[in-house]
This record gives sequence, C-alpha cells and structure tokens, in this order.
Amino acid sequence: MTVNVSEERVAAPALPVKRVVLEVVNFALVGGSGVAVNFLVFNVLLHALHRAAMVATVLASLIAMGTNYLGFRYFTYRDRAPGTRRQIGLFFVFSALGVAMESGLFYAGYHGLGLDGPLESNAVKALSIGLASAFRFLVYRTWVFQHDARRA
Repeated sequence: MTVNVSEERVAAPALPVKRVVLEVVNFALVGGSGVAVNFLVFNVLLHALHRAAMVATVLASLIAMGTNYLGFRYFTYRDRAPGTRRQIGLFFVFSALGVAMESGLFYAGYHGLGLDGPLESNAVKALSIGLASAFRFLVYRTWVFQHDARRA
C-alpha cells in the first residue's frame, strides 16, 4: 500500500515536465523556421546585396518576427487563451525587445570584436539569435500566451 502512494508521488510531477519539454520542442520548431527566414534574409542583404550589417540583421529579425507569430499562436501555444489585441501587442513588444537584444549582441560581435567575415558574421548572428530566443521563450510563455483559466 505504501508502494502505491510513493509511485503516485513520483508520477505526479512527470506530467508538467513532459508539457514543458513538448512546449520547448514546439517552440524550437516554430523558432527554427523563423531562424531559417532570419538567416536567409540576413545573408541576402549582407553578402548578396551588400547592405550594412546592422540594417541586414535588424530587417532579417523583423521579418522573422512577423512570420513567427502565427506559428506560436496556432501551433506552439494553441492550448492557451485565444489571441487578443493585448496578446498581439505584448508579442510584438517582447519581440521588439528580443530584436534589440539580438541586434546589440550582433553589434558587439561584428563591430566590437571584428567578427565580420562571412563565417564569423553568421556565427555571431547564431549566438545572438540563441540568446535572444531564450529570453523570448520565457516571456512568451509567461506573459504573452497565458493559460486560459476557463480551459483549465
């Protein structure tokens, strides 16, 4: 009889962990498509069209941000409260903060550290996207795509 009680205690925390892992995987899938858009636009602007590095990184990030909202709303966080003006506003405010963070980190590496070659610029871009994505994951799941109390 005590075995069943201890088994229930062990099994109970597994469900929230499983949900968070699934959420991280879904976030990565949608985010991965945004990263692909980000890198594609960045490289076309910087290396093919010879635009300024900061213009290329900011425009690429903004375009990727625009493509990510629907993926997050209808795939990653489809079980959360439905989209509202507040949610859309928060998404773009926090996304803009993510773009600013990503751009600042990119600037530090590209201009500050002189990592401005094709390989180096992409490595700096990848690092800046990764760090900004961790920030986005936390704020999107906490403030933007909140759980709907009526669905709980």
